Amino acid sequence: MPELTPNLRDIGDLPTHDGRVVAPGRVLRSAVPAAKDAGPDGLSWPPTVVIDLRSPGEVEPIHPLAQNGVRVVSLPLLSALRPGQARVETLQALYLQMLDEASVYLVELVREVGQASGATLIHCAAGKDRTGVSIALLLRLVGVSRGHVVDDYLLTADAGREIMARLRRGAGHRHRSTLPAAFFDVSPDAIEAVLDVWDGHAGGTEGWLREMGASADDVDRLRRTLLA
Repeated sequence: MPELTPNLRDIGDLPTHDGRVVAPGRVLRSAVPAAKDAGPDGLSWPPTVVIDLRSPGEVEPIHPLAQNGVRVVSLPLLSALRPGQARVETLQALYLQMLDEASVYLVELVREVGQASGATLIHCAAGKDRTGVSIALLLRLVGVSRGHVVDDYLLTADAGREIMARLRRGAGHRHRSTLPAAFFDVSPDAIEAVLDVWDGHAGGTEGWLREMGASADDVDRLRRTLLA
């Protein structure tokens, strides 16, 4: 029987500060998918666009969903980190490092989601860290509250067993065995630290993203795409 992709969920229906909601069926998040995974109930599968946040050592020669016209976009967030640095040991430090050094990919992610004509799937390996930061950015840009962003992030804890089973069968499992144990946690403190950076910016999340190179049109297009 086909499996469902671990940690797969639609971020739709989350409310925004101005009384709107995130449109269902526009952005999905997950752990790494497999070619034979069953599609989620009520949603077209595979999605129109897949944004793969994994690094080169984790990816297959051909993406599992690279078929039937699916457009696969590679935005390897952790590959952007400067080589030669001391290894960070906490998720909070890792997430903040992504903001500091991989912002160009986060800007591109916002552009890709805003331009997509159908559903976009955003995934990394577990669908927790790189995906968590990326989804948090999208949600805050369209006006979803901090509390709802954190709650969505924490849902990954419910899929831990399925995620680990999938990762043991995929590329990069040897590298993952060398990572600090803290990297496998679902840490509210880590995502809160990211939200603190954006909320502490004079222009909020949008101001931070604009400083990183995005335009006002990029953010407006995202809102038109994601809000019902």
